[in-house]
Amino acid sequence: RNDHQRDRDRIVHSSAFRRLVYKTQVFVNHEGDLFRTRLTHSLEVAQMGRSIARPLGLNEDLVEAICLAHDLGHTPFGHAGQDALNECMHDWGGFEHNLQSLRVVDRLEERYPDFDGLNLTFETREGVLKHCSATNAHLLEQQEPGGVAQRFLLKQQPSLEAQLANLADAIAYNAHDVDDGVRSGLITLEQLQSIPLFAGHYQQVLHDHPHLQAADQSRRLLYESIRRMLSAQVYDVIATTQANIAAAGVASVQDVRQSGQRLVAFSPSMHYNSQALKTFLLHHLYRHPQVMQTMTAAQQVVRELFAHYLEHPQTMKPRFAQRAQQAAAAQDTAARARAVADFVAGMTDRYAASEHQRLTGQRLLA
Repeated sequence: RNDHQRDRDRIVHSSAFRRLVYKTQVFVNHEGDLFRTRLTHSLEVAQMGRSIARPLGLNEDLVEAICLAHDLGHTPFGHAGQDALNECMHDWGGFEHNLQSLRVVDRLEERYPDFDGLNLTFETREGVLKHCSATNAHLLEQQEPGGVAQRFLLKQQPSLEAQLANLADAIAYNAHDVDDGVRSGLITLEQLQSIPLFAGHYQQVLHDHPHLQAADQSRRLLYESIRRMLSAQVYDVIATTQANIAAAGVASVQDVRQSGQRLVAFSPSMHYNSQALKTFLLHHLYRHPQVMQTMTAAQQVVRELFAHYLEHPQTMKPRFAQRAQQAAAAQDTAARARAVADFVAGMTDRYAASEHQRLTGQRLLA
């Protein structure tokens, strides 16, 4: 194995990766067996990343490793859980899932006798940390001079592989959230006709396969429309990126870092259409009253779990309890809160819901 294949294998065999199967993408686990989870999302991102990496001549193993690890630090209940935990950690540095993913692979996984974390390569770790505030970048730079946070301070670009993983994430979730949204009944094919990126392919599918207009063929119609939408985006990214690389004249990783722009990108028209789909999903799916009702309850679960464990750290799993109690003894409130945040962030949806019910007697999530 090369170094990045080793990274990928360590990620796949990690506990954090397995927990993604019970972490929310859009719909909480109990709402249906066929909706995407963080695990299936990560697999789809990796597939998308490799499909684009090969014709571009990029390091496919590195792209795959980044894609598989990019959500390891996500909380239960998706972005709603992250927002709630960030609110809880407001006085102690906040919470951000990209930074938490780095904490998982650097520190929180306990599998090897000689080191904490997974001991991944710099390139994979840099790709995992796709966003970072200036405050957190300075803190990371103090801990690891010249490390993965340096590019944020120098305002440099990450590797082409990291750029690709970031874009593959957006392509994948736009597509599968359309699929899950229609499957759930919260958005309709009629509503999607207002979105050029989807509607054009939908109409072409109907032209090529008129029999799909039948009511019992709606799944095939939706799937084929999404498949063509994905293909169009993939080919657009490949062509645009090749043109960007040629125009920028980059010949090394250092040239990429100092290029001053993202080279792995959509064309302007595809970017516009992708953003239009993203905005549609925000208003019609992510902020749908039914989704918001569930997410409001989920945020209450996260907030109340955090408050309980901060007050009673001995009720956490032993290694987190020990960290919190040691921090309390040292009067280090921030370290105590961070131990609690690490514990809560690592929970699956159903474990968080069941623990909340056990501790409070309330059943907020069916």
